[in-house]
Amino acid sequence: MLDTAGRTAAPAAGPAPRQVPRRSGLGTAVAGMLLIAATYGMARFGVGLFAPRLAAERPDLAEVLGWAAAAQFIAYSVAAVVAARLVDRRPRVGLVLAGATATLGSLGVAVASEPIFFVASVVIAGMGGGFASPALVPVIDAVVALRARATAQSVVNTGTGVGVIGAGLVAFLAPSAGSAWVVMAGLSAAAAAAVLLPLRGHSELGGQVGGRAGGASTRGERSSSGSVASMAARPAWRKLAVPGAAAVVAGAGSALIWTFGPLLVTDSGVVAADQVGWLWIALGAGGLLGTFTGVLVTRVGEHAGFSVTAGLLALASGVLAWALVTESGPAAYASMAIFGAGYMALSGVLILWARQVWPDHAGAGTSLLFIALATGQAVGSAGFGLVQGGWDPAVMAAVAASLCLVGGGVAMIEAWTRRAEK
Repeated sequence: MLDTAGRTAAPAAGPAPRQVPRRSGLGTAVAGMLLIAATYGMARFGVGLFAPRLAAERPDLAEVLGWAAAAQFIAYSVAAVVAARLVDRRPRVGLVLAGATATLGSLGVAVASEPIFFVASVVIAGMGGGFASPALVPVIDAVVALRARATAQSVVNTGTGVGVIGAGLVAFLAPSAGSAWVVMAGLSAAAAAAVLLPLRGHSELGGQVGGRAGGASTRGERSSSGSVASMAARPAWRKLAVPGAAAVVAGAGSALIWTFGPLLVTDSGVVAADQVGWLWIALGAGGLLGTFTGVLVTRVGEHAGFSVTAGLLALASGVLAWALVTESGPAAYASMAIFGAGYMALSGVLILWARQVWPDHAGAGTSLLFIALATGQAVGSAGFGLVQGGWDPAVMAAVAASLCLVGGGVAMIEAWTRRAEK
């Protein structure tokens, strides 16, 4: 999920609203993790997971899978932009929107047989993750004790890998793609409720000031201070250009496995269609290694850290190409595990990079970099969708690997320039 720096609201006149004492927050963190698992690992990335079954069960949808994935990445970006302006004042509204969009979109995918309805449903489902990530940050800050906040955020951040593993298990147990998406819709609704229900009584999460909705003077003060901060932060904002460009290029390369990985493997006969769930379980398990991102960045820095993780994505695509050429099942599973580790670590590097160059606006910076990543994924999904069927799958994997390597090289431009100037 996107991680942001907490903000402290200015004290308001009048009696302070009642606040629930902060506790360890483990329950809220686990609920948040499940919401990320449902909205990211299932509702957002489930299109790629279930692509083989969707294409087999609903042939009319096969040609629009790439476009649907591209549209979903765009929808995620739009939701993230909306949430960034909303959740600081109304985090619970963000959580409601996350649960509602993921649930309704998943239900639409479950019954869609027409391409237009299918793409529209995928778009709605993809918005859930964009709302969930920013909304959970102020929630964790509000209900978790300071000493446990970092641990709680780490627990929430494991949600994507957990969700991908869960989606793989659902793929095994569900008799059809439709029933699987119904299950994922139910999990999205339940996860949102699990986060929202314990928040009753936390008045600091209702966007209230002094016991009432923020008045005009309060909003004016926020707007004024926000404008000053924004103007002061503009030079730092420009420093996001390099990581943003790197994220777009690497994101385009990562789109192949996210959107078409299982479909390429099953169509080539490397892995049986009824075993595709294991591919995503391998990806999710590899993604849990992303928790070591902080150690990597501490040792080599953000620029090199991004290059290393982009290199892992390139390696994953290269191993996928090898699996397709040699028809090696173990290599296919290995490519997914490597990809999971590389992608989760790369997204973690982007969070730390935003904090480093824009410390006073880490949340906004992280949102921008994740939007850049999603933009690259949208372009990549559309592009690979256009050439699918006309290009050899191994060639597509090689192109994806090349894009990831180029993205890693873009990340090093600034560091190389500094060395040349010395």
